[in-house]
Amino acid sequence: MWSHCMFCNGGLGRNEVVETFPVGRRLAFDPAKGRLWVVCRRCERWNLTPLEERWEAIEDCERLFRETRLRVSTEQVGLARLREGLELVRIGAPRRPEFAAWRYGDQFGRRRKRALIVGAGVVSVAGVAGVAGLAAGVVSGTLLAQSGNFYTLYAHYRTAARLRTAEGKVLKVKGVHLDRARFEQREGGGFDLTVEHTRGTTTITGEEAPRVAGRLMARANRSGGHRSVVDDAVQRIEEARDPAHYLERTIQAHAAEPRFPAIGITGKPPKKPRAGDIPGSLARLDHPTRLAVEMALHEEHERRALEGELFLLEQAWKEAEVVAAISDNLLLPEGTEAKLEEMRRGEGDGAPPF
Repeated sequence: MWSHCMFCNGGLGRNEVVETFPVGRRLAFDPAKGRLWVVCRRCERWNLTPLEERWEAIEDCERLFRETRLRVSTEQVGLARLREGLELVRIGAPRRPEFAAWRYGDQFGRRRKRALIVGAGVVSVAGVAGVAGLAAGVVSGTLLAQSGNFYTLYAHYRTAARLRTAEGKVLKVKGVHLDRARFEQREGGGFDLTVEHTRGTTTITGEEAPRVAGRLMARANRSGGHRSVVDDAVQRIEEARDPAHYLERTIQAHAAEPRFPAIGITGKPPKKPRAGDIPGSLARLDHPTRLAVEMALHEEHERRALEGELFLLEQAWKEAEVVAAISDNLLLPEGTEAKLEEMRRGEGDGAPPF
């Protein structure tokens, strides 16, 4: 049974209500089409489940949804909150704008609130530290005035994503690398993705490119968006009439050379151009376009999976489990795993390995 989000590797949590599917604290299901998603409460992405047991789980979700009185709904989408804390989202046959309002509006709205809270917290801590330092005579007023930049530094240098290569290496992508990630259109359709990370630069090709791009876009859109911006993004996909067509058109438009190349103070192009001057970079996408690209990548991934390529979902889940395990073990003292295994088998003296 899967336990981690395939997009951010965060834990999905557990529930004790749906016996046939005890994973997740928010489940979305479509009884007519037989689809079941686990909504990650960390990144708010919808993880489509490729498991055979989902049919029984959908039946349980339908029964629980109808039995609870704590529910709100529109004509085609409903939300039920069970006493145990599990949330169920029931999908009928909504048009794209209505479905997007539930799926992405809530997702981007929660991210926006979280970003505002975190940003305010970081600035507050920096401000308190600055005031204390100013009173002690060790912090200047100029530094205190710059406390609002601490959140930017925090966002740029924290680890935004961990990508696992075919060789098993884990690449750490910092926030400062995200804007420099770039789409490169391939001849005959599709795209490659070039990503900077702490080890250097890697170009991701083939079937992996859209999936990795989806993960990075979720991190690039970590601050979410206001309802009006989300509506704008949905409208852009609606006008293209197809997520795949929207992606192709957007990548083609932003992969062109910049109209005015960057010039350094010496009159020559800088050795490392700004992110906004890199053809195809995420920095060249405005806010609504970034949200729309994430939506399109997500829907295109699910479309392919539902057309029979479920092994892609299986691979994504497995990688999420592996990367999460690697990340969890990075801070463990040497010998911890072996000691835990002894304790599971009832061997050893029970003493911790450190």
